[in-house]
Amino acid sequence: MAHKDADPKVGRRKFLTGVAAAGAATAATAIATPAARAAEPASAPRIPSALRPTMQVAAAETGTPRELARVPGTPGSDFMVDVIKTLDIKYCPSNCASSYRAIHESMINYGANKMPEFLTCTHEESAVGMAHGYFKAAGKPLMTLCHGTVGLQHATMGVYNAWCDRVPVIIVGGNDMDAATRPPGVPTFHSAQDINALVRDFTKWDDTPVSLQHFAQSFVRAYKIAMTPPHGPVAISLDAGLQQEPMRNHGGGKPYIPRYVPTAPPQGDSGAVKEAARLLAAAQNPVIVADRAARTPNGVKLLVELAEVLQARVIDQGGRMNFPRTHYLSAPPTAVNNADVIIGLELSDFWATVNSYTDNAANDGIGSNASRIKDGTKLISISSVELITKANYQDFQRFQVIDVPMVGDAETTLPALIEELKRAVPNKAAVEKRAEAAKKAYAEARARTKEAAALGWDASPISTARLCMEVFGAVKDLDWSLVASEGNVSNWPNRLWPFEKYHHWLGRSGGYGVGYGAPASVGAALANRDLGRFSVAIQSDGDLMYAPGVLWTAAKHKIPLLSVMHNNRGYHQEVMHVQRLSNFRDRVANLGGDMGPVGTSIMNPDIEYHKLAESMGWWAKGPIKDPAQLGPALKEAVKVVQSGQPALLNVWTQPR
Repeated sequence: MAHKDADPKVGRRKFLTGVAAAGAATAATAIATPAARAAEPASAPRIPSALRPTMQVAAAETGTPRELARVPGTPGSDFMVDVIKTLDIKYCPSNCASSYRAIHESMINYGANKMPEFLTCTHEESAVGMAHGYFKAAGKPLMTLCHGTVGLQHATMGVYNAWCDRVPVIIVGGNDMDAATRPPGVPTFHSAQDINALVRDFTKWDDTPVSLQHFAQSFVRAYKIAMTPPHGPVAISLDAGLQQEPMRNHGGGKPYIPRYVPTAPPQGDSGAVKEAARLLAAAQNPVIVADRAARTPNGVKLLVELAEVLQARVIDQGGRMNFPRTHYLSAPPTAVNNADVIIGLELSDFWATVNSYTDNAANDGIGSNASRIKDGTKLISISSVELITKANYQDFQRFQVIDVPMVGDAETTLPALIEELKRAVPNKAAVEKRAEAAKKAYAEARARTKEAAALGWDASPISTARLCMEVFGAVKDLDWSLVASEGNVSNWPNRLWPFEKYHHWLGRSGGYGVGYGAPASVGAALANRDLGRFSVAIQSDGDLMYAPGVLWTAAKHKIPLLSVMHNNRGYHQEVMHVQRLSNFRDRVANLGGDMGPVGTSIMNPDIEYHKLAESMGWWAKGPIKDPAQLGPALKEAVKVVQSGQPALLNVWTQPR
C-alpha cells in the first residue's frame, strides 16, 4: 500500500522545491553511467505524477469523432435565412451563442455568410450599438442575434438608446421554449417564457413565432414596422427547436415568404398644415426648431426650402444633421427668445426648447424653471413620436401645451407645408428684413465662437476646441463623416465644423446611455466603408471603458475608423455632481482624488488607451499632450485609416 502523507497540504514553497528537486534528479539520472546506476540501491516504488490514459480515454481524445446523426430534410433555419435575404440585410453583428446556433450555422454555410454577413462581437450591447450607428450612416437596418435571457439583458442598454433615438434595429433572441425537451442546466437558466418582456417597454413591436410560416410573416412584419416612421427597434423570440427541426408543411402547404412593401409614412393633417402655414406666414419673427426632422438627405433640402421661404432662423438641436451649419439662417438655441411663432419638427423635448431649468438650491433643492419665450408666442409641432409613446420609460419628457399639434412624420409633411406657405404669400418686406437681420446675427455669432475657441489654444493638456479643429483640419479634404462625438467637448464640432451633408453628423445616442460611442462608431464606419466615406469619431475615455471589446471587432473585420480619444483623465461626471451638491449644502467636497481615503473620485486613472487599442489589433499612438504634436499625429493616423485599418489617438485634454 502506498504511504499516505499525514498532512496532504502542499504550500507554494514546498511545491516549487519539490519541482526543482525532481528536475535535478532527472538530470542526474540522465547523465549517470550504467555501472553507477546498477550500484545504486533500488528506490522505493512511488505513485507516478500523472497516470497514463486508458485505451478508451486515449481513443476519445485522439481519434476521429463519431459520425453524428443527420437531421433529415431541409433545416428550418435554412428557410429563415431565405426570409432574411429577401430584405437585403447586409450584416448581422452578434455575440455567438448556443440558443441560435442553428440559424448561425445556416447563415455561414447555407447562406454563404453573405446578406447577412455574420460579424463577431464580444458583447451584445456592442452588437446593437453597431446596428444603431450603421443605420444612421446607411439608412438601412441591421439585425442582431442575442442569447436568451442573459444575452438580451446585455443588449438592453443598446436597445434603449435605439428606441430613444428612433432607430430601427431587428433583435432576434434565441430561446429554448419547450421545457420537456430543452437541455438541463445552463440552457434552462438562459430560457424564459417571454424573453421579449425584457425590452417590450422600449421596442415598437415583438413576436414569438411558433412555426416557420409564422416566422416568415413575423420577420417581414417586424422589418416593416421598424422601418415605418417613427422608426424604432423590434424584437423576435426565436425557439431553438424551431430552428433545428426540418421544414414541414404548415396550414396545408409549404411555407412561403411574404413580399415586403414599405408603408407610406404618416403625414400631418391637411387642416392643421393650413393653420400652421397661416400662422407662419403672418409671423413677424418665426423660428424653426428641428431635432430628428431629417430622416434622409432630402429632409435637409426640404428644411432649407422651408427656412428660405420664410427667411426664418433654424435651431438644429442635433438629433440628426437637419440644417447646414454654414447657412446664414442657422441659429443658436437663444433664437426662440424673441420669436412670435415657433414650429418644432420631431422634437424630443419641446418643453425644454421653450423653458429653462436651472440646477440650483432653489425650491428645496429641486431647481428653478423659467420661460424662454414671450407671452403669446404660438407653438406648432409636427412629430410622429406620439404614435409610439408608452407609459413606463419617460423619454417623452415634460408635457408642453401646443397651439397647433400635428401627429405625423415631419419630413413627409414638409412638402405640403411649403406649398401652403407659398400660397399664403408671406409679407415680402418682412421676409427681406428678416434675411438681413439673420445674416448679420450669423456673422457676429461666428466671430464670437472663433474667439472663444482661440482661448487656451496652445495649452497643454490640449483644449477641446483645438482638439476638434485639429481633427477637422486632418479630414476636411476627404468625404468625411463624424460618426460620433461622445463626451464633453463643449459642442465644438457643432459650433465650428461645416456640417452641410446629411452624413457629416449622425447625432448622439438618443438615450444618453454611456457606452454608445465606440460601437456606434464602428457600425457607422462599416456603412461608410461600403459607401467610400472616411469615418472619424471623437471618443470619450469613460464611454470606451463600457464596451472596449468592439475594438477587436473593428480590427478583425477590417473596418477603417479614426477614433480620437478625448482623454480628460477623470470621472468628471462624478466630480461635478458631488461638488455641486456640496455647494448647495454649504460644505466642502471631500473628493479625495485618486481614490483617496475620504472620497470616491476616480481621478487620473492613467489608462493607456493606445496600448489597449494596439492589443486589439489597431494602429495607435499616444498619449499626446503637446498641441504641436497633434496635427502630425493626425496626418499619420489618417493615412493608416485610408489603408483600411482602424486607428486610435490617445489625446490628453483639458478636463472640460
